[in-house]
Amino acid sequence: MNNDNKGYLNMELLRFTTAGSVDDGKSTLIGRLLYDSKAIFEDQMELLEETSKQKGEEGINLALLTDGLRSEREQGITIDVAYRYFATPKRKFIIADTPGHIQYTRNMVTGASTANLALLLIDARHGVIEQTKRHAFIASLLQIPHIAVCINKMDLTDYSKEAFDKIKSDFEAFASKLEIKDVHFIPISALNGDNVVNRSENMNWYEGSTLMHLLENIHIGSDHNHVDCRFPVQFVIRPQSSKYPDYRGYAGRIEGGVFKPGDEVTILPSGFKSKIKSIDTFDGEAKEAFSPMSVCMRLTDDIDISRGDMIVRENNKPTIGQDIEVMICWMNEKKIIPNAKYTIRHTSKSARCIIKEVKYKIDINTLHRMEDKEIGLNDIGRISIRTTKPLFFDSYTRNRNTGSIILVDEATNETTAAGMII
Repeated sequence: MNNDNKGYLNMELLRFTTAGSVDDGKSTLIGRLLYDSKAIFEDQMELLEETSKQKGEEGINLALLTDGLRSEREQGITIDVAYRYFATPKRKFIIADTPGHIQYTRNMVTGASTANLALLLIDARHGVIEQTKRHAFIASLLQIPHIAVCINKMDLTDYSKEAFDKIKSDFEAFASKLEIKDVHFIPISALNGDNVVNRSENMNWYEGSTLMHLLENIHIGSDHNHVDCRFPVQFVIRPQSSKYPDYRGYAGRIEGGVFKPGDEVTILPSGFKSKIKSIDTFDGEAKEAFSPMSVCMRLTDDIDISRGDMIVRENNKPTIGQDIEVMICWMNEKKIIPNAKYTIRHTSKSARCIIKEVKYKIDINTLHRMEDKEIGLNDIGRISIRTTKPLFFDSYTRNRNTGSIILVDEATNETTAAGMII
């Protein structure tokens, strides 16, 4: 592999999700980002021009870049999560373009669950509306570390500083009730490209960075938990070949902390102790490994370890338990059934569980707890569950990887809910 490719592979990856009400211009903004950062191929460009012409539109409709489903293009809305990949000389990006409609809350949760940053779009003419509050709440619930509030369609308010300032103060007043740490406000026009990739000449009063500059430079290195060592084993590797007759390695993805050869570790659930002999990666042995690297660890002792076990530090263990409190987003047409059994998936472990109690449902618009405990499609609520086997978990606020679960319907194998452990 030549050095250019290697450097490209080692570039930092930023995952971000878009959220906003219908017609706030999410798809147009992503189209503008790709277009102005020269990340569109010529054949895509020709197809865009042709489709825009067929629809009788002036210029190019950049929203068509992400709205891939025919029904999306016909209705002019986003229905499912669309993932787009692009890169600049500084970073690689994965964008999840998520729908704004209330009936697609589950799609937004899916797209946002792994994001470092959420792009919240607000229409400069309408200001902070219920949908904005819902999306900010979901971003805070999913602990997305950074939020960029893009106040779009500034061209329709004559690039007014007053309109921008009012929306900024309204949003800050609401966000003070939520757990949102890092918020940036950018006035933009996705249609005309103001402050998206290039600085706007129409808004000299704005001294902050453009959206692209923020995406390229925002610090995401500390988004991962590098304190609590967590290594769920996915697979035991035993080649038993003539080259590696006695090799036994434990493969998986590090979900927290930093591991080095020589470290003393404890294996859960058995509690046996050992030392790390070596850490093997695709590029050879590593002197240290950290979240979110995928590696293969070898230990100095032969211990019976299998999928679902977790390698941790003796003095820093996760919570081990079978009774768990979870905030869930329900993703299935069938409503939640108290005392029903589901399969629970957590890191590399699967178990069965029973829903002991539905504590409450949240009104996403007011953030109040509701008396009605019937949780159905796209609802968010708090439940308590009991699992058949102990899980090794942290709270979701401490570690998004070891603090998240999914529930699966045993009869249909459909994912029924995504949950955050409290």
